[in-house]
Amino acid sequence: MSDSETVTREERTFVDTDGVTIHHYRWVAPAATAVVQIVHGLGEHAKRYEWLAQKLVASGYSVYADDHRGHGETGREQYAGDLTRLGRLGPGGHRATVEAVRQFTRIIREENTSLPLVLLGHSWGSIIAQLIINRHPGDYDALILSGTAYRTLRHMNSGDLAARHRHLGTTGYEWLSRDAAVGDAFKADPLTFDAKTLKLFGIRDSLGLLGTPAKQLASDIPVLIQIGSDDSLGGPRSAELLAAAYLKRSRLSDVELIVYTDARHEVFNETNRDEVVADTLRWLGSRLR
Repeated sequence: MSDSETVTREERTFVDTDGVTIHHYRWVAPAATAVVQIVHGLGEHAKRYEWLAQKLVASGYSVYADDHRGHGETGREQYAGDLTRLGRLGPGGHRATVEAVRQFTRIIREENTSLPLVLLGHSWGSIIAQLIINRHPGDYDALILSGTAYRTLRHMNSGDLAARHRHLGTTGYEWLSRDAAVGDAFKADPLTFDAKTLKLFGIRDSLGLLGTPAKQLASDIPVLIQIGSDDSLGGPRSAELLAAAYLKRSRLSDVELIVYTDARHEVFNETNRDEVVADTLRWLGSRLR
């Protein structure tokens, strides 16, 4: 399949264990060699990854992504079209949100029994991915974390992520990317919103985001960490600590960290996005084939 061809995004649903209908999407590659499960960030939704999904499909990877509880089409249905309530996770809170992502993994595995499965988490999605990998590393064949951080109060920004870049524009989303069109599109999208973790999740669930990679993970899966040097969530030092913890604390043998100079939070939406995707495909190709 060439880069100029695209596949149709299919939309489906499943009902999680608390009765919330989870909307999810799949992009199926002809003769796929592996599957990538994308876990999106706070205040956004899975359809923002259309461009990345098409790039992955063109290289032989099928892609699945869900709209988490309180987000995207899941949130729209959850709150009967009241978009002012987006971000509220609903019954079971963050624990149930993580469990729904795991339930989605099981669905993906059932539909792709013979293919390797990669977990790709961005921002809040990377935190969800870290939490899942701590307990269930054997469920996946590789892990990619973008816009991520070492999950401590000292090394992960829990305040205003936009503050450092606010002087650079007028949308308030300049922290996402150097590409001004990304902030403009985010602001215009009715299913995206300015997310404040403590306000949305409460103290208990917010504290539950903190932690470190688990000791001596049961499965030695490869890990790729991709961040911008100007990322306001964590930044290079935070990512270095995370990579070191996976190597030393979790005893993983294959951890690669790539820091993109001057890039901000959404490296897959950055001005050098082609370089980021090329690095991702290189890494996947050398680990899964």
